[in-house]
Amino acid sequence: MNWINLTSTEQINNIKAAKGYSIIFKHSTRCSISMMAKRRFELDGKLFDENITPLYFLDLIKYRDLSKNVADVFNVHHESPQLLLIKNGECILDQSHSSISAEEAVESIQ
Repeated sequence: MNWINLTSTEQINNIKAAKGYSIIFKHSTRCSISMMAKRRFELDGKLFDENITPLYFLDLIKYRDLSKNVADVFNVHHESPQLLLIKNGECILDQSHSSISAEEAVESIQ
């Protein structure tokens, strides 16, 4: 799985303006639940065509302000871990903690 590190407001604006799908995975590097959710997601990551659906990774410890910006731009509550599926600039799927499912995200894309 090739994550695109989400490190700037410009990237968030580009995701908001993009046509098609994008995934944002918000991860706390200090949380064991977040680490387990990330590992589970990565095991199922082969379900995604990364050429069609970019996979963005947000280290919310390092980029706390960006995490708040993501919540504001996509009108979701901030949670960690959290997976957001974005379609044409709108969040159509918001998963957190043990509810994070790569399979459900893929089903939402098809």
